[in-house]
Amino acid sequence: MPVHSADAASAAHPDPASMRAQYRAHGLAEEDLAGTPYEQFARWFKEAAASGIHEPNAMVVATADAAGRPSSRTVLLKAFDDRGFVFFTNYASRKGRDLAGNPAVSLLFPWHPLARQVIVAGTAERIGRDETAAYFRTRPHGSQLGAWASEQSSVVGSREELERAYAQLAARYPEGEQVPAPPHWGGYRVAAESVEFWQGRENRLHDRLRYVSTPGGGWAVERLAP
Repeated sequence: MPVHSADAASAAHPDPASMRAQYRAHGLAEEDLAGTPYEQFARWFKEAAASGIHEPNAMVVATADAAGRPSSRTVLLKAFDDRGFVFFTNYASRKGRDLAGNPAVSLLFPWHPLARQVIVAGTAERIGRDETAAYFRTRPHGSQLGAWASEQSSVVGSREELERAYAQLAARYPEGEQVPAPPHWGGYRVAAESVEFWQGRENRLHDRLRYVSTPGGGWAVERLAP
């Protein structure tokens, strides 16, 4: 008897609807929270880094263009303090173009091994060129060249074309020579308007505590239903 395509597809991969994990009994209580979301993030980020999670600074950055069409991608967090969360990119990339017309942004830190997520909603603003240049100097030489070689998010004819551009830059700026920060590349700081700390719990009764900025410059904490 021939196998129908739907049957063949189901046999070819695991069933995602059957995948279940039981989360931890210990959760997150209001009295355990730090005074600000940035302090609380620092606590959880330290624990995520100590746990051995691969790239705990990896976050999903979601933007939307002027027409409201969303897009998301994984980017590395490079700094944070009580002013916001900083990442770097090509300003002509899709996220750069989105943010130029609509600075509203969401960040998601998916720390799955800890059954934790942090979800930030806020507004992105370009950081100063001095701050960008200072960070750019800390990047590996190859990453500095890559920032020049790649016209991020644009269509490229082939891998060879990209590698040729890189090789030309490597010849112009050999190892040990200072590479200037590209004018079309730099940082964004996301000032949070809300920050949710999500802790997985048993029976899907997760803890979700959200800091929300208040008009006076402080923070209110809300508990969200899971």
